Amino acid sequence: MSAPVAPVALTCGEPAGIGPETAVAARRRLGASVPFFWIGDPRHLPAGADWQPITAPDQAPALPAGVLPVLVHAFPAAARPGHPDPANAADVVAVIAQAAGLVQSGAASALCTAPIHKKALMDGAGFAFPGHTEFLAHLAGVGQVVMMLVCPGLRVVPATIHIPLADVARSLTAQLLEDTIRLTHAGLVRDFGIPAPRLAVAGLNPHAGEGGAMGREEIDLIIPVLDRLRAGGFLLDGPKSADTMFHAAARARYDAAIAMYHDQALIPVKTIDFAGGVNVTLGLPFIRTSPDHGTALDIAGQGRADASSLIAALQLAADMAAARR
Repeated sequence: MSAPVAPVALTCGEPAGIGPETAVAARRRLGASVPFFWIGDPRHLPAGADWQPITAPDQAPALPAGVLPVLVHAFPAAARPGHPDPANAADVVAVIAQAAGLVQSGAASALCTAPIHKKALMDGAGFAFPGHTEFLAHLAGVGQVVMMLVCPGLRVVPATIHIPLADVARSLTAQLLEDTIRLTHAGLVRDFGIPAPRLAVAGLNPHAGEGGAMGREEIDLIIPVLDRLRAGGFLLDGPKSADTMFHAAARARYDAAIAMYHDQALIPVKTIDFAGGVNVTLGLPFIRTSPDHGTALDIAGQGRADASSLIAALQLAADMAAARR
C-alpha cells in the first residue's frame, strides 16, 4: 500500500494583507479535495474563522473538510488589516523558511506562498531579496530559477523579470535565454507530466525584428540559441512575433511560451484569467506556487478578497506533486 500523500504547506504571507482571509476561504471551497495546512498566527485569521491547531503536517488531512489546519507560529503583534507592522516582519520571513524546510524534508508535498509586503520586510527585518523567488532559491542553494505564470490554456515564462524595460535588451544574454528554456523544458517534463514539451519563443522586437529592420537581437542572439537547442532535440518554434502568439488557436500549438520580458508574459495571462493566474517557480528542488496577486492592502479585512488565485495555486501545487510522484 502506498504511503499517504503529504499535504501542501501554505505560508501566511503579510498578516495585514488578504492572505489570512483567502486561506480560510480556500479551505471552505476546496474542502478535503486538496489537503493543505496554514502556517501562521491564528490571531491574524478573520474573526470567527473555523480553524484547529496541528503540531505536525500529517495531522492536517484528518481535520473536518471546512476546518483550516494551522501549524501555529506566534508573531509579536496582532494584525491590523491594511497596515503592515514591521514588528511582524522577521516572523513572516521565518514562516517562509519553516515551510521550505518542511517541503524539503518531505513533511509537505509542495509549498504555496501567500503574498508578502517587501517594504515591510525590508523595514522590519532587513530583507535583502527582491522577493519570494530569490529568497527560496537562496534557501534551496540553487543559482537560477525561472518564473512561470499559469492560467487555463496558457503557461508562459519571462526570460527577464523585474527590471526596467530600458534594461531588457542588455540583460538578455544567450546564456540566460538558454538556461530559461532548459529550466522550462525540465519543469514541464517533471512537474506537468509532458514528455516532449513544445515551446514557442517570442522575439524581443515588434514582428520579431522583421528580418533586422526593427532590431537585430533575434538574428544575433535568439536564433542561434534556438538552433543550438533544436539540434539537441528541443521542440522550439520561434522567434515569433509576440502579438500573434497568444490567441486561442496559437496557444493550442505549444505547451509553454517563452517571453523576453515581464509585460510580454504577464499581460496575456492576466487578460485570459485575471483572478485565477498562478505563479510557479521552476528550478527549485521542491514545488512552489503562489497566487498571482499582491497583498491587496486596500481591501484587506473587508470581505472583498477573491480567493480564486490562491485556490488555483493550491490545486496546481497538488497536481504538480502528483506529477512528480
